[in-house]
Amino acid sequence: MNFQSSVVVKSNDYLSSGVSLEAARQVVEQIKPFSSMTRRPEVVDNFGGFAAMFDLGLSSYKDPLLVSATDGVGTKSEIAKITGRYETIGVDLVAMCVDDLVCVGAEPLFFFGLHSNRSFKSRTSSVFN
Repeated sequence: MNFQSSVVVKSNDYLSSGVSLEAARQVVEQIKPFSSMTRRPEVVDNFGGFAAMFDLGLSSYKDPLLVSATDGVGTKSEIAKITGRYETIGVDLVAMCVDDLVCVGAEPLFFFGLHSNRSFKSRTSSVFN
């Protein structure tokens, strides 16, 4: 298959592609108090900005089986945009993933979320609690 993109890349850094690492860092700082409330001892600190580590060796599990779940909030995002109320999007996203895990008998260990939007507004982003 021959794929040709119509996108002209000026540079291969994040900022030229529309991603502000500084804005992302600010949001991470804003949500740290919330995410630290659910922290487990098995989560390895300071691994990297785009990855996470969970040390199963620190857990009490014997022969563990990892289960993953993912969900989107496309419809909720549209409703939030219309109503101007964004504060339930994050709760809904986590709840739907946790629900999918516990329905198959799994225990939620950690959550790794992606916040993606067309334009970055720090105030709106931090309200996704």
